Amino acid sequence: MYKVTIKPHWEIGQGSDAVLDTSALLILLTSIRETGSISNAAKETNQSYRHVWGMLRAAEQLFSHPLVITERGRGSVLTPLAEKLIWADRRIAARLSPTLDSLASELEGELSKAVAGSNKTIRLNASHGFAVAALLNQLNAIHLPVDLRYRSSIDAVAALSRGECDLAGFHVPFGEFEDAIIALYARWLNKKTHCLIHLAVRDQGLMVAAGNPKNIRTLPDLSADGVLFVNRQTGSGTRVLLEMLLTKAAVESQTIDGFESTEFTHSAVAAFIASGMADVGFGVQTAAARFGLEFIPLVRERYFFALPISAMQDPLMQQLITTIQTDTFREVVNQLAGYDGSATGDILTLQDAFAYLR
Repeated sequence: MYKVTIKPHWEIGQGSDAVLDTSALLILLTSIRETGSISNAAKETNQSYRHVWGMLRAAEQLFSHPLVITERGRGSVLTPLAEKLIWADRRIAARLSPTLDSLASELEGELSKAVAGSNKTIRLNASHGFAVAALLNQLNAIHLPVDLRYRSSIDAVAALSRGECDLAGFHVPFGEFEDAIIALYARWLNKKTHCLIHLAVRDQGLMVAAGNPKNIRTLPDLSADGVLFVNRQTGSGTRVLLEMLLTKAAVESQTIDGFESTEFTHSAVAAFIASGMADVGFGVQTAAARFGLEFIPLVRERYFFALPISAMQDPLMQQLITTIQTDTFREVVNQLAGYDGSATGDILTLQDAFAYLR
C-alpha cells in the first residue's frame, strides 16, 4: 500500500517580479517566533545566518515592510505582517487539507491497482472529524487500504445506501435534537441491513477569540453589534445542529453578521477566527484548542460509522474494527480535546443506538 501526501503550497508575487516561495520563509518565521532570535532559528533550521538573513531581506523588499524586529539584548520578534503570514498558512492548510487528504487516498488506491492489480479497499465516506483523521493514521500504519472521501454526514449515509461506500461517518447529538437529526438520516439507514460502529463522543460549542474580547457567552450574543460570525457550509451536520439550537434560542440567523460566510471544516472555522477575520464560530472543542481559542460547550454528540451488517465478515473490515477497538486507539481518541473514547469500538444496532428507530 503506497502512502501519498499532498500539502498546500503557495507563492507571493508582485506584478511581473519573481515570486516568493513561502515554504522556507514560513518555516523560518515560525522558528524565529519559537526561539526568539534569527541566529537560533538559523541553527534550528540547519541554515547559515547569512542565508536566512538574505531570505528575510528579500521578503521584506517584496512587501516593503519589515517581518522581524531585532532589539539589542532583547532578541527578535515577528511583526504583525509576519504573524499574518503564519496564520494565512495555517488557514490554507485547515481549509484544503480534507480535500487533499481525500485526493491522496484516491491516488493511493489507483497506484496500488496499477502496480499490484489489487482493487480491494475500504471505501470510507465521512463527515470530517479529528477522530476520523486519527483513525486514518492508525490504518495507514498497518497498511490497510482505505479510500477516504470527506463529505457531509447526509451525503455520506446517502452514498452508503447507494452502495458507493462501505462505511459512512455521521454525528448525532444527545438530548432533545437527537430524534430530529436521526429523522434526516433515516431514509438512508436500514434497520435490517445496517449496523453501527461507535467512534467517539465529542463536544460542540462556540469557539471564540482568545480572551473572548466580545464577551460572547450564549447564542443570543451572536446577534450583538460588532460580533462577526463564521459558519460551516450548508448541509453539514454541524450547521444543521447549529440551526436547531438557534431556533430553540429564538435567534434569527438573519440577525447574525457573517452567518453566510462559510468554511468546510472545524479547523478552517477555528483558523478563520484565530487569524482575526471573525470573532466566533460553532464547532468542536479540539479545533478551538489547536488554534488557541476559548471554547463554550453547548452540546455533546456521538460520532458513528454506519456499515452493512454483511460487511462485518469481510477481512479488511475486521482489521479496521479490530484497530478501532484497541486500547491504543481509544487512548488516541481520549487525548483529543473534548473527545471521549470510552465507548469507542462498540458495535450497535440502529435500534439500540436510537430510540427514534425502535
